[in-house]
Amino acid sequence: MPRYPGFSPPISAMPTSVYSALAHRLSTMSGETYPLHVGDTWMEPPEGCRMEDFPVSAYPGIHRYAPVQGLNPLLDAIAERTTARTGFPTQRSEVLVAAGATGGLGAVIGGLLAPGDEVVILAPYWPLIAGMVISFHGRPVPVSILGLDTVEGLISSVEAAITPKTAALYVNTPNNPTGRVLPRAWIEAMAELARKHDLWLISDEVYEDYVYVGDHTYARPFAPERTFSAYSFSKAFGMAGNRCGYVVGPAKGMEQLRKVSTHTFYSTPTASQWAAIRALEGPGDRWVAMARGQYLETGKRASEILGVPCPEGSTFLFFDVVKSLDDSGMGGLLEKCVEQGILVAPGNSFGPFPTHIRLCFTCSPPEVVLRGVEKLARILAH
Repeated sequence: MPRYPGFSPPISAMPTSVYSALAHRLSTMSGETYPLHVGDTWMEPPEGCRMEDFPVSAYPGIHRYAPVQGLNPLLDAIAERTTARTGFPTQRSEVLVAAGATGGLGAVIGGLLAPGDEVVILAPYWPLIAGMVISFHGRPVPVSILGLDTVEGLISSVEAAITPKTAALYVNTPNNPTGRVLPRAWIEAMAELARKHDLWLISDEVYEDYVYVGDHTYARPFAPERTFSAYSFSKAFGMAGNRCGYVVGPAKGMEQLRKVSTHTFYSTPTASQWAAIRALEGPGDRWVAMARGQYLETGKRASEILGVPCPEGSTFLFFDVVKSLDDSGMGGLLEKCVEQGILVAPGNSFGPFPTHIRLCFTCSPPEVVLRGVEKLARILAH
């Protein structure tokens, strides 16, 4: 047990930087830079849904605390939207508005895990989920699905990782970092495994609006009594700085999540919730239709330049660069990139993938991203 000046050993062992330890270098560089390591969009939110659109005169109390669960108009809009999209009835009591999907998933992990519990995580995975499990004194158990193409292979791999300590399964589709859209049969299989082994199912669906090949499959209808699904206004509508997302799940479980949210971020910013309400009234979906087409075009061009498969969804490319590594390894490659003003995220941030890198193709205007990708391609070719 740590005493002064000691700290929590699991937290001390976590890396300080998740996506790039070299990010600080860009701030000292002149000329154009390419922050391809960060998962964000360069575009502003829809018109009418920005902070400048919510004056105190029209929204009295906008700078005060919101209810812990969320503003009632937003809870109702989310319940209606979720019911329409999933085909499964959703009530206000089954929704928690959170400080981003990150806050929502943190509340899920905190509400489900006891110390020492394990969470089986399909990998490659969004890095913060592993850190959340560790932060709540659990153990992340990554299961690589890279290269798997059958549901039988998925079931075999996941079942091999389940132990008496396993509390939950985590799945992310459309996937960050691979851009893969998991098929319906895979989501159904994960739900069946969760039921078979009496586990919770955590479904990270923040890129639901950005599917380019096939269709997104919602997990909750397959096992509603044990599924928590996370969504994001950050990813959907370019509102990352607002810190507003939500989780949908069984009402009894939401009681526990609200305890965690109360004792961490307390409530989601009131102004951000009003912006979310406005987006769900129509401007958001129109913005998505525009953004999706642009994202797809940029992703296709980037993948062509690099000679890697085009993403099926999300806003990322994830690929193996082992043939471009010399004796200096991944660290040397990342140094070469930053010297050219390029930041990419190393594969080991996303699981046991030491020779992969991830890049985001929506972090800057398309012409800037593609210039950065062309520079990266030349570095990889040497």
